[in-house]
Amino acid sequence: MRNSLDLRIGGMTCPHCPATIEKALRALPGVTAASVNIATGSVSVAYDPARARVTDILRSIRSSGYTAGTATMRVPIHNMHCSSCAIRVELALQTTPGVVAARASVGPNAVDIEYQPERTDFHEIRKAIESAGYRVAEPKIEPTTEVLDPAEAANVQEYRALMRKFWFAALVSLPVMALSYPDLIPGLRDWMPMGSQTRRIIWTLLGVLSLPVLLWSGSQFFLGMWDALKHRAANMHTLIAIGISAAFLYSVVAVAWPGVFPDMALAEVFWDVTDVVVALVVLGLALEIKAKGRTSQAIKKLIGLQAKTARVVRDGREVDLPVEEVLVDDTVVVRPGEKVPVDGQVTAGSSAVDESMITGESMPVEKQISDEVIGGTLNKTGSFRFKATKVGKDTALANIIRMVKDAQGSKAPIQRVVDTVSGYFVPAVMILAVLAAIVWYDVGPEPRLIYATVVFVTTLIIACPCALGLATPTSLTVGVGKGAENGILIRSGDALQAAEKLDAIILDKTGTITKGEPALTDIVLAPGQDEAEVLRLVASLERGSEHPLASAIVKGAEARQIPLFDAEGFAAIPGQGVSGRIDGRDVLFGNAKLMRDRGIPAEMLEAQWERLAAEGKTPMYVALDGKAVALMAVADTVKPDSKAAIAVLKGLGIEVVMLTGDNERTGRAIAREVGIDRVLAEVLPDEKAHEVQKLQLEGKSVGMVGDGVNDAPALAQADVGFAIGTGTDVAIEASDVTLIKGSLTGVVTAIEISRATMRNVRQNLVGAFGYNTLGIPVAMGVLYPFIGLLLSPLIAAAAMAFSSVTVVTNANRLRFFQPRRSNP
Repeated sequence: MRNSLDLRIGGMTCPHCPATIEKALRALPGVTAASVNIATGSVSVAYDPARARVTDILRSIRSSGYTAGTATMRVPIHNMHCSSCAIRVELALQTTPGVVAARASVGPNAVDIEYQPERTDFHEIRKAIESAGYRVAEPKIEPTTEVLDPAEAANVQEYRALMRKFWFAALVSLPVMALSYPDLIPGLRDWMPMGSQTRRIIWTLLGVLSLPVLLWSGSQFFLGMWDALKHRAANMHTLIAIGISAAFLYSVVAVAWPGVFPDMALAEVFWDVTDVVVALVVLGLALEIKAKGRTSQAIKKLIGLQAKTARVVRDGREVDLPVEEVLVDDTVVVRPGEKVPVDGQVTAGSSAVDESMITGESMPVEKQISDEVIGGTLNKTGSFRFKATKVGKDTALANIIRMVKDAQGSKAPIQRVVDTVSGYFVPAVMILAVLAAIVWYDVGPEPRLIYATVVFVTTLIIACPCALGLATPTSLTVGVGKGAENGILIRSGDALQAAEKLDAIILDKTGTITKGEPALTDIVLAPGQDEAEVLRLVASLERGSEHPLASAIVKGAEARQIPLFDAEGFAAIPGQGVSGRIDGRDVLFGNAKLMRDRGIPAEMLEAQWERLAAEGKTPMYVALDGKAVALMAVADTVKPDSKAAIAVLKGLGIEVVMLTGDNERTGRAIAREVGIDRVLAEVLPDEKAHEVQKLQLEGKSVGMVGDGVNDAPALAQADVGFAIGTGTDVAIEASDVTLIKGSLTGVVTAIEISRATMRNVRQNLVGAFGYNTLGIPVAMGVLYPFIGLLLSPLIAAAAMAFSSVTVVTNANRLRFFQPRRSNP
């Protein structure tokens, strides 16, 4: 058996710290793997509990000069159905010594725990959960070809058990319903007349037949009620258990002691209520579990992306290893059609890699030497080798899975209100049921006792705190998963809810609206010059320069497949440009000052220079053999989809603001190109957060979109921070939402998903509150004086069972949501 410990680490200040910690941990007997993530300040340790202790792991970290803080753990819960269940689990854990925080959610049916490993362990945590009346999901299931995680396997096991109970209760219900009302069936009326011994014997047999339904099919209701009562609480199980018990006990008295009733008409049995209510509610629970399983499809897809094995070069030969055994700096071989097992950097070969499962980008990406590859992506054409840079829980895919799981287990602000309401719901329903029964018994029509019993049972059964508790987390689970499918990582329910309300978005220019690297945009020639020849000479000269503008010129020539040559006498002229000799020709490339200093007239190109500069580009003069022959302009070009995405944001009613450290003229030029009216120019990195704050002081809910590194303070200040890029560790940790694809269309999609999810949440809440607001008064009989309507317990049971299923099914509609405007 192998345990896993996720632990926070303090004192990591340099890039070499992770290697030091990992080396110390792997030297411990029983430790099979250790992976440090410097961005999150945490370490994941896999160990054999029979050979290694948590105290040994903590001691090893501290002896290496670092501090070991709290650990985190996610524990799946077996029988948590509503908000009151989640609250009770949290309270039980929060009073456990060593537990710092606990957050339970009925969406993923799990609790996230932060604890001090030297003060408590899994056994104490498990004991606390069980003391609250719940069970940790560790099922024993038959081997299958499909690998199930513990939480999913527990759901499968619970679903199958509930369905067995349902079919038993349903089969028993058929004869019980037929024989419980002989007066309504002509053939039975004469055979079982009222008050006859035959009727009493048949009803006795029906009671014996219904007893297994009550005690086996309905056992979870009594266990749940007892667990709640031990903690002086009440839940959904309490309502159902009291309701079916009241119906059963009334029936026992009616059969065993009919003389206690003043009228024989009161000596009716409710075996059918017990059997049918149990069958319907159990069916509802089973369908709810099955529907909730579909809400986590995104996580299952992400986990399915992980490769199982890797082909690694060890001792000069290729060997196939489990992916868990790949180490940093290993050389990994990937062939066509295979998955990239871990993150790394290409060292040999080239290929096209399908990254759609990670980034949402449909077109394969060409990979050359020094390019990065992401674990879980699919190699399409060629073979290549790469050096592993991130393995285990440090890979981009592992980080994505962790983030999505954390977000699905979080709570949106609206859920906290629902939790508060749910905490008072069950006691309030019990009080209403008792009051309604008393009123019917005192002033109701005859037979008053039967009416009072029916009203009491129906009111208890129709109330459904499950629907209230499921309304938000199920939608949140699907919405966060939908974001992950589109390359959007949403950190929490708070961020998802806040994104819906955004009415202003600040976009950092470089790397967000633009590509973030200069490119050759224009070549303006004097009369009689050849563009290819001029570009060949300048690019050949610039090949010896390390300036970013030089790289743009060289890449421009390579894109046009122009051959380059070596320069003679290359010289960099600080602040002006470069000079050299190519194919016997003197070449100068630089700014106007260089032309003036060398006495080269360039008046004929000045107007074009002014035009290019006004467009926010950087124009440079080209002189050949002492004569100005051309202008070349370099600029940070706008991403292809930026303009369309900004137009959609404005169409959504969101004000778009561009923020840049460039001068006003360059900023205005880019803004005009993409359709932005408001520009904040010449803003230093440490002033960006202040600009966000000023916009917030205007009463706006502000989103900030940046690269997640130098924009970190502004991202933190904004109501929602969007880190745009390639999903680096720093970007993921600095933002509320990370856009892996690196496109502004991701911002549009994130906002649309947020709005669709919160709309779905409100639909669920309206349905759940509306169901209880209307159903409980009808069950209490308020319509009886007006239209003679008194709700049957059987109808109440069906309504109660399927209200939860309706909420979860509505949440699952989000799985089919497609962003309509992200690609306008």
